[in-house]
Amino acid sequence: MMRIDPLIRTLRHRAGNLAYRNPLYSWSLGSGRAPPEGLSFIPADTWPGDAERGKWLCGGTFAWDGESLQMRGGCWEPEGIERPWLEHMHGFSWLRDLRALGGDEARRVARGMIADWMEKHRNWSAFAWQPGLAGRRVANWIALYDFYGASADHSLQDTVFESLFRQARHISRALSSGAEGLDKLYGLRGLAFCGLALSGKIAWLEQALDMLQAETNRQILPDGGHVSRSPQKLLGALKIFTDIRAALLSSGIPAPEQITHTIDRMAQALRFFRYADRGMAVFNGAQEGDIAMADAVLAKSNAQGKIMRALPHTGYHRISQGRSLLMVDAGDMPAWPHDAAAHAAPLSFEFMYGKERVFVSCGSHPLDEGWRDCLRATAAHNALCLDSRNAVEIYENGHFGRKPHNVMAHRDDSLDAILFECMHDGYVPLNGITHRRRFYLCDHGHDLRGEESLSCATGLGRPVDIALRFHLHPRVLVSPVRNGQEALLRLPGGSGWRFSRAGGILRTEDSVYMGTGAVPRKTKQLVIYASMEADQAQIKWALRREGR
Repeated sequence: MMRIDPLIRTLRHRAGNLAYRNPLYSWSLGSGRAPPEGLSFIPADTWPGDAERGKWLCGGTFAWDGESLQMRGGCWEPEGIERPWLEHMHGFSWLRDLRALGGDEARRVARGMIADWMEKHRNWSAFAWQPGLAGRRVANWIALYDFYGASADHSLQDTVFESLFRQARHISRALSSGAEGLDKLYGLRGLAFCGLALSGKIAWLEQALDMLQAETNRQILPDGGHVSRSPQKLLGALKIFTDIRAALLSSGIPAPEQITHTIDRMAQALRFFRYADRGMAVFNGAQEGDIAMADAVLAKSNAQGKIMRALPHTGYHRISQGRSLLMVDAGDMPAWPHDAAAHAAPLSFEFMYGKERVFVSCGSHPLDEGWRDCLRATAAHNALCLDSRNAVEIYENGHFGRKPHNVMAHRDDSLDAILFECMHDGYVPLNGITHRRRFYLCDHGHDLRGEESLSCATGLGRPVDIALRFHLHPRVLVSPVRNGQEALLRLPGGSGWRFSRAGGILRTEDSVYMGTGAVPRKTKQLVIYASMEADQAQIKWALRREGR
């Protein structure tokens, strides 16, 4: 059943869209005051672009994460294109790719595409004028103006200034009810940039900073994590905050202390999620990510200090011994509306040895909604499934239904070993079963042991099928041994590991890895199949390094 708060927000959003469709609304965006004649301030944009993608754009093709999309007659909303593609097109972050390429042709392409967008979207439209997407666009138009606009003809410059004014007016009006989560932060950054760059509109900056303070309390947890629990969204949020702080300081306006403290917390949380290979942990819709961008964000954040062992409010733990690192998701599921892209994988984990990923989550697709939905399932993680059902129910609208009421974790660290215990009750509404998981890491990280315990407090009515999955990174080779009772893993660096289990039947099956880019990579998974036929069941497993 939908809660009252989401229902009210949905009704407000629909009512707003009805008002925006009225032709008088588009007229009101430009009424009452002449648009600005220039930009009084331009924030520096130091984020990297990709010259190769810039070359593709000059040839009429968008390139992103290994996929390409050919422009069709300047159409900004081609049929059959996934929403992430459309957001990429309308957000104009690709202007950095043209800037990285440089030259007159790149400038002409940038101007032509901006002019084409303004001609087709001068007035409000449901998709292109969403406050979060409009915020991305105006921020990029302003920050990259010196590249495409400083040497443009006066007619284009005037049209850009008018469009910035109209879009900022809409963002100012629509942000309260038209955006949530990261989209709201994008809208606030865009509004702040307009308030700084457009003469006489300091009120927009004040509005943005006031709303940012409230949104910080809603979205950024005390340990610095993002309320979505996604490392990738945390990176996006941190980039937004650092952009706003840098723009304020460059314009001579002191940054509020809350922004600086929030950046410090988020930067430490982002460092927590980075592995020794400098990529990100692949949880809750994240991929390994753009290493250069993460480096740039952390450098701009000036993050320092020792990496934390846990993010208690976000719900993750780093368990390390020697060169081994175990990352465990032992937190509560995100609340509405931040659950729309979260994964149904309580107590899932990833395992690294040095810079080599061993057990990995399957990841997420940056462009394809169908792939994204599939990869949210419990079975796409190193987790335990009962009766082939998700541990968290995912509604058709993407939000969570049934989910754990209790997710608990406890750790006992010593110099020689670490014991980590966790539990969740996500299956209790279905069959009364609680899942408890124990990890024990010792022997300088060369010995990882796991114990899966299932208990039913209501009396088991029928046998329940168990599937315990361990997805391998594509570069890890696996060979069944002892008639399939165990498996040998060979890491790229040459080290060998033996996987064994007590209870159930071990199988080696196909899997996919979407931790990088938009092309699924074939890999393997180890699966322990068993059946729970009494009120208690237990499976033990171990991963030990060979020949050290």
